[in-house]
Amino acid sequence: MRIGVDARELCGAVTGVGRYLGGLLHHWAADGRTRGHEFILYAPEPLGIALDARRFPTRLVPGSPGTWWEQVRLPRTAAGDHLDVFFAPAYTAPRALRVPTIVAMHDLSFVAHPEWFRVREGIRRRTLARQTAARARAVVTISEFSRRELVDRLGVREPLIHVIPPGITRPIEAHSAARGDSRVLFVGSILNRRHVTDLIRAFAPLARANTLVSLDIVGDNRSYPHEDLQHTIATEQLGGRVRWHRYVSDARLRELYAGARAFAFLSEYEGLGLTPLEALAAGVPPVLLDTPVARESCGEAAVYVSLDRLAATTHALEQLLFDEPTRVRVLAAAPAALAKYSWPRAAARTLDVLEGCA
Repeated sequence: MRIGVDARELCGAVTGVGRYLGGLLHHWAADGRTRGHEFILYAPEPLGIALDARRFPTRLVPGSPGTWWEQVRLPRTAAGDHLDVFFAPAYTAPRALRVPTIVAMHDLSFVAHPEWFRVREGIRRRTLARQTAARARAVVTISEFSRRELVDRLGVREPLIHVIPPGITRPIEAHSAARGDSRVLFVGSILNRRHVTDLIRAFAPLARANTLVSLDIVGDNRSYPHEDLQHTIATEQLGGRVRWHRYVSDARLRELYAGARAFAFLSEYEGLGLTPLEALAAGVPPVLLDTPVARESCGEAAVYVSLDRLAATTHALEQLLFDEPTRVRVLAAAPAALAKYSWPRAAARTLDVLEGCA
């Protein structure tokens, strides 16, 4: 079977969807069951991961990897490859392809909260997502929360939806951080819904009370309307206490997880939220905004706070940094939460969908 894959998310700095696709591809490459399949990867430039070029050939499709590339350039190239099925890992797929299409839709933030997107971007995302969902042979999503969103907001028929939780990249196990090594960590693209400026404000009282407390923020600023993190850091007089890393390598990210004592992710809308699970896998307890999907993913393995309750967030961070019984309670619940997330299982189930639709 010849499986086409939109692989542009594996070019350049790999985050989010790119890490999701990379996890699937690595496990498909290691699974003997896939030896009879050929995965043809379409991308505008060489990929940032190493795969067997015979089973995972890359078709370089020149151009900027936007809508024109996806809807015009990619299908022109794919037309000569005699595909049996096509996998689109990031919400939309080429309309012109004449083969069964499976699309992964991780969340519907652009439908649920159009105010978080520029007008033209929001219209483009909603239009293409609706068109893709309407013609897709199957839709893969990552949580029960997103399944309900697909039904309620996009009108996708339930039999077409496959809930397949992704795997979790296991960072280095965190060291037993002493109280003097009190680092808080945030990892994820900086979006308005993740309230990173609120995290900085909630962190500030801890920094003023303890000179050894610090905050690492990892993620590119993609907020709209724009949030000025540097201004917030300066206003709270946290220069040197908050370190903002726009992008880090996988090796550096593992180091940051290993050196953290608490994790914070104050997101009000996610399809799942993978980085809090990565933190748990590294032995770092998280503070999360109390949402249905956060409860679905982490269960008892987190301390939950309400939106716009900065004092409560400060207290929750303080608990995870310095209150050992709270840390022990949260981390004791981590194995049950993490058991739901496995790359071999996610890859096998996604391949089942691809084979069933071909």
